[in-house]
Amino acid sequence: MYSLLSLIDTIVDLYCFTLIAYVVVTWLVTFNIINPWQPLTRSIINGLSRLHDPVLNWIRSVVPSLGGLDISPVILLLAIQFARNLLFELIA
Repeated sequence: MYSLLSLIDTIVDLYCFTLIAYVVVTWLVTFNIINPWQPLTRSIINGLSRLHDPVLNWIRSVVPSLGGLDISPVILLLAIQFARNLLFELIA
């Protein structure tokens, strides 16, 4: 049972790291630090957006808009941490 829990925890960690990378990349594109028209950059952005946009769009539809501030990644990270802690509490 511990190996399954460890695998789930590793997958959740990878998802959190890619979410942080997605946020950083979108900031870099927004501030014109990186060029989104480069093929490698475009493929990275497309891959990360396909991984995270379905969940983030659902959160954005539920949470009211705060102007130009998007807090949906923070809410998702908090929800993931809550689910992880709940899982460890139920198993252990």
